[in-house]
Amino acid sequence: MLIEPIWLEHHLYDPAVRVVEIDVSAAAYNQWHIDGAVLWNVYTDLKENRYRPVGRQAIEQLLARSGIGPESTVVFYGYAPALGYWLLKLYGHADVRILNCSRDAWRADGHPYATTSSHPEPTPYELPERDQRLFADMPTVRRSVGRAGTTILDVRSEPEYAGERFWPSGGMEPGGRAGHVPTAVLRPFGDIHDRKGAFIPVDELRRAMPVPETAGEDELITYCTVGGRAATAWYVLTEIMGRERVRVYDGSWAEWGLDPDTPVV
Repeated sequence: MLIEPIWLEHHLYDPAVRVVEIDVSAAAYNQWHIDGAVLWNVYTDLKENRYRPVGRQAIEQLLARSGIGPESTVVFYGYAPALGYWLLKLYGHADVRILNCSRDAWRADGHPYATTSSHPEPTPYELPERDQRLFADMPTVRRSVGRAGTTILDVRSEPEYAGERFWPSGGMEPGGRAGHVPTAVLRPFGDIHDRKGAFIPVDELRRAMPVPETAGEDELITYCTVGGRAATAWYVLTEIMGRERVRVYDGSWAEWGLDPDTPVV
């Protein structure tokens, strides 16, 4: 699930491998990107109006545009690689990886990069229904507030949780409210990567991400602002730490905070 830079360099021009950079704008990608990589913009490719997650048809079109088919090995990197990883696992894609370094470390170590956009041959891809075990929508989160056996994890920063700012930039979205989901437990995490952007060892991750223990059918639901940090928490908890029954609220605070009918603390 995690691949080292040398592996990707050796497989970079394998037609079965597709590399995707995930970011919140095209600025960094347009400056430079891993050679052959395509860009997935969180706001324009993965979110609809009012920041709600796009549906299956939009994801199918995105995959087709990216040259990704059912047999492709997909490698994510960039701002929120775990969001791409979680999204493809949500729709049952078999071979998904995360590059275990930052984009800056990739270039600094002399690996191939490019400045021109990539346009792979489109590949039709019909997806199955979403895996209900991996995501939580807004109604599910509403029903989970205060419910025994479900812990809602807010993995944003303390100022966001406390209502001191709405977006990471600090600006309030028109119609938005700052705060957190009632009963949500604050579990911010930041120092989970080393200086090259690789994940720190698992024992250090457990100390950096202390989360409540679960038993039986108990579950965790993670959320953040637009889903990137929530998906990263899900990835670390499930794919590295081996936790079960962890779901991502993919609408996260961008959806919750803009809905006038949701309760906010």
